[in-house]
Amino acid sequence: MDGNSERARYGAAAQADLRGVLPTPFPRTMGPNCLKYLQEVMEQGLTCDMVERFERAFAQAHEIKHCIATPGCTPALAVLAAAFDFEPGDEIVVSPVTDYGTVQGLLSQHYIPVFADTAPGTVNLSADTIEPCISGRARAILVVHKTGLICDMDPINELAAKHGLIVYEDACQAVFGEYKGRLAGTLSTAGAFSFDSEKTMGSDVGGCLITDDDTLAERARLVGQSRGGVEVPGFGRMHTQLGYTYRMPQCTASISLAQLEIVRPQVEQRDRMVRLLTELIAGIPGVTPLPIPEYVNVYSCWMFGLSIDPQAFRCSTDEFAQQLQAEGIPGAGTGRYYLMPEALPFLAEQARTRIYPFSRPPASREYEYGEQTCPTAHAFLQHFIRWSTFCEKYQPEHCELAAETVRRVAERNRC
Repeated sequence: MDGNSERARYGAAAQADLRGVLPTPFPRTMGPNCLKYLQEVMEQGLTCDMVERFERAFAQAHEIKHCIATPGCTPALAVLAAAFDFEPGDEIVVSPVTDYGTVQGLLSQHYIPVFADTAPGTVNLSADTIEPCISGRARAILVVHKTGLICDMDPINELAAKHGLIVYEDACQAVFGEYKGRLAGTLSTAGAFSFDSEKTMGSDVGGCLITDDDTLAERARLVGQSRGGVEVPGFGRMHTQLGYTYRMPQCTASISLAQLEIVRPQVEQRDRMVRLLTELIAGIPGVTPLPIPEYVNVYSCWMFGLSIDPQAFRCSTDEFAQQLQAEGIPGAGTGRYYLMPEALPFLAEQARTRIYPFSRPPASREYEYGEQTCPTAHAFLQHFIRWSTFCEKYQPEHCELAAETVRRVAERNRC
């Protein structure tokens, strides 16, 4: 880190300086049983089964067999990457517009991410953009439901079945979102979720993975939580493989369980408000909100996003976003850093210099990362503005105020 950089901040600390006329997630609304569950942990001297209670409740809410609680979303995805047990140099086709947490587990296991481009006009990939990325070394497709917009999963699953690939979901921004009547995270082999404080189901931190696959669930617990350790009679604990200690703490489970009890109506409110805000923004010339596909029954929106037509305005996208924030929309800004092929210079350098696993073997070809990797996504993000402070506290008057603010800034800068 050079002298001009500062460490990234997360959660409440990242939003502490935001000011505006619209609601923000913090302070979070806490479930009414939060203190009760925390008290149980204290009174029982850490002997209660709070983690197991949360896992059962979350699995039941998704009508799925297994939920494995983790300290966060990045560990949940890392556990899945380790549990799949692919070989170093194997390829995972992954969404390009996401967060580092999506790919950290892949890199730790020495898999090679292959970023599929996004579909035009959106932040998500599609079966059409995935197919050209599938090679003989591809083993899985990791889809990201960015902003809470669920990818069109049926065609993706059909494509994966054709090539014998596993599909799994980064649903960290889409908790309790619905696709054709089915919940995000249940649309493939496995799904991962985030309960970090700023997320839709905000706890202190936390995450989990869910699956109906018995074998995968057992491997996830062995490798991800038991450090790959097994008990050998007459010897004791033996570590049969590289493993991790990604276990959710009891107090985090207490808060997460309480938040689970109130999240469904909050998601329904987010869905109503984002659809209203989308409709209002769509009426502003030169401004296009993220489209909500018909197959999304419930949009568990974590951030609101829009694009501006650069030909329609005298100002740059950055200036437009800065004016939105100055006018009272907290957290408004561009999101170019979401393009992972461009935001991971260390990965590009490893590929360029053929550092393991980009050496041959285990890699089977040369790789390159940068803005040119996903040109559609790169071009889209140049004029994309979002605010990650969208939350269930919005009411119709807030949507009207936000839309009027966007309209005012648009008219002031219109060519």
